[in-house]
Amino acid sequence: MEGDDCMNNYGFLKVAAATPKIKVADTIYNTQEILRLMDEASEQECALLVFPELSLTGYTCGDLFQQRHLLDSAVEQLDFILQSSRDNQVLTLIGMPLSIKQRLYNCAVAILKGRILGIVPKMHIPNSKEYYEKRWFNSGFDYAKESTVIELLGQKVSFGSLLFECTDLPFSLGVEICEDLWSPIPPSSYLSLKGASIIANLSASNEYVGKSDYRKLLISQQSSRCICGYIYASAGVHESTTDLVFGGDSAIYENGTSLKESQLFNRESELIISEIDIERLISERQKNTSFSENTTFLTQELNTEIINFSYVKDFRLSTLSREINPLPFVPGEEKTLDSHCQEIFSITTAALAKRLEHTKIDKVVVGISGGLDSTLALLSIVQTFDLLNIERKNILAITMPGFGTSDLTYNYARDLMEKLGVTSKEINITEACLTHFKDIEHDKKILDTTYENVQARERTQILMDYANKNNALVMGTGDLSELALGWATYNGDHMSMYSLNSGIPKTLVQFLLKWAADNNMYGLKETLYGILDMPISPELIPTDKEGAIKQKTEDLVGPYELHDFYLYYFLRYGMSPKKILFLAETAFKDKYPKETILKWLKVFYHRFFSQQFKRSCIPDGPKVGSVSLSPRGDWRMPSDASSSIWLKELEE
Repeated sequence: MEGDDCMNNYGFLKVAAATPKIKVADTIYNTQEILRLMDEASEQECALLVFPELSLTGYTCGDLFQQRHLLDSAVEQLDFILQSSRDNQVLTLIGMPLSIKQRLYNCAVAILKGRILGIVPKMHIPNSKEYYEKRWFNSGFDYAKESTVIELLGQKVSFGSLLFECTDLPFSLGVEICEDLWSPIPPSSYLSLKGASIIANLSASNEYVGKSDYRKLLISQQSSRCICGYIYASAGVHESTTDLVFGGDSAIYENGTSLKESQLFNRESELIISEIDIERLISERQKNTSFSENTTFLTQELNTEIINFSYVKDFRLSTLSREINPLPFVPGEEKTLDSHCQEIFSITTAALAKRLEHTKIDKVVVGISGGLDSTLALLSIVQTFDLLNIERKNILAITMPGFGTSDLTYNYARDLMEKLGVTSKEINITEACLTHFKDIEHDKKILDTTYENVQARERTQILMDYANKNNALVMGTGDLSELALGWATYNGDHMSMYSLNSGIPKTLVQFLLKWAADNNMYGLKETLYGILDMPISPELIPTDKEGAIKQKTEDLVGPYELHDFYLYYFLRYGMSPKKILFLAETAFKDKYPKETILKWLKVFYHRFFSQQFKRSCIPDGPKVGSVSLSPRGDWRMPSDASSSIWLKELEE
C-alpha cells in the first residue's frame, strides 16, 4: 500500500449508496435531493457515492423518455449539479438518460469537483415481463468495443466501457447498471479482471416476494467471484406505482460479505455508508492465482478505457462504521450456527476416519487432561469411532496427573472417559519426573522451563510407548493458537501421530465445546460447562494451598481472543501491524485499553516469528477454516526469519 497507510485510512475507502426521495419526471426536485445527499456524503467524509439508475428523472417515466423536453431538462439539471458541486470531493455516480448520435442511452455519469469524469451506458437492456426498456433505450455494447468522446456541457467526455483509476488512493472503479448484474457474464466480471477493485451498480429493481433475498445473493456472489467491493444503489418507493413497486433495496458488499443494507420501503431519502477494505481485496487477489489467470480469457468484448482522476483531499479515518468481529474464527450467524459446528466436527471426523482406514489401525491413544483441547479431540474421536462402527473401548484414553494437576481437571477427565465409555487408564507421572530430575541433576524446587518440559515430554513418551504396545495411533490435542504462539513443548505435546485440533484456534475450541454443551452432546452438558469455566492452563506448576490452578496461560502469553484476532488478520490478509492494531482497538474498544492491545500484539509477533521451528515439523492434521499453519499447506516460512520490521512499525 502506497503512502502513509493510505493517508491514515489503513486501506479503507468510505463509500455510500443513496436512495433519494424523488418525483417522477421532476428533474428540478430530484436535483435538489441529489445535491443534498451529495453534501451529506461529503460531510460524512465519503470518497464515493452511488445514486440509483435514472435517478435524475426517475426510472418509471415510460414514454416521457421520448419527450425532448425531459431529456433537455435532465442535461440542464446535470449542469446545475456540476456548478453546485465544484467544492464537493465525493466521486458521484448519477443515473440519467442521454441522447448520443440520435440514440437514447441509460447512463451512469461520473462527476467529481464540478467536472464529468466519464459516462458509462447500460449494456444489457431488459425487455421481458415487467420490463420494456428497449422501447426507449439502446444497448451500450457498440461503445463497449471502442469508447468514444462526446461533447457535453462544454466538456469533452469519454463514453463507453470505462475504468476510473484513482491516482492518490489505491482503488479503481468499474460501473454497471441494474440488468448488467443479472446477465450470464456481467460487465463487472471483465472490469474486475482489468483492475476494478470496486464495482458500482446504479439500479432500479422492483420488489416482489422473495426478490430481495435473490438480489442480495446475486450481489454477494458477484462481489465474491470478482473479489471486489460492490455498491448497489436502487430506486425507492417514490417511483411510479402504476404497475410496480420499488423498495430502495441498496447494499454495500465486500468479497461476498454484507457491510451495510438499506431499510426496505423507506419513505424518506436514505444514505447507507460503510468502509470497503481495498487493501484486503488486493491481498486476496494476489493470493488467488485463479483470479489472475482468468485475465487470459479476456476478450475484446469490453475494450475498456482507463480514466485517471485524483481527489487532492486528505481523507483521514479515525473510526470505522462497519463492524469488526472480535472473534473472526467463530461462526457468527445464528441461522447457520448448527450447520457450521456440525461441519467442523464432520471435517475432523472424516480426517481421522481416513487415517484409520489407510493405516488399518482401529485403536487410538489420547491424553485426557480435563482441559479444553483434549476434550474437543476426544469428542471428535468418539464420533469417528461411532461412524466407523469401531467399539469405543478401542479409544485408549490416559489421564496423567502430575505436580500441577488440580482436583477439578482430574475429576473432569475421569468423568469424560467414564461417560463416553472409552478405555480409561491413569498413569501418575510424578515419580518418573522426579527420577528424571535426578538423572539430569535438576533441583525439583526450581520451577523453570526444564521443570515444566520434563512433565510434558514424560506424558508424550507414555502416549507414544503405550500406542506402540497396543498398535494404536497417538492423537495430538494441541490447537492452532498454540501452534501460532509456539505454546508447546518441543517433542513433547508438540508431537503426535495425527493432530486433530491443529486447524482449530482456541476461541473456536471454546465455541465448539459451548455448542456441544448447549446441545448436551453425549449427555456431557454439566461436564462441558464445568470445563469451559476453568482457566486455561498446562498445569505444570503446583497448585496453590487451596488446590486451585496457579499457572494460567493467558496471564503469561496474553488473552487468546486477542492472539486469534491478530493471527487471523496477519495470516489471512497479510495486514500491517498498524492496521491490525487499529482493527483490534476497534473490535475490543469496550474490553481492553489500547496499551494492553499493543502489548500483546508485540508478544504475538515475537512469539510467532521465534517459534516457527516448531511448526516446521508438526504432524499431519486437517485444515478446518480459512487459516492453517501446516508447513505442507498454507504456511511456508523460514525458521530464522526476523520480526524486526513488524515490531519496529509498532514503535513508530
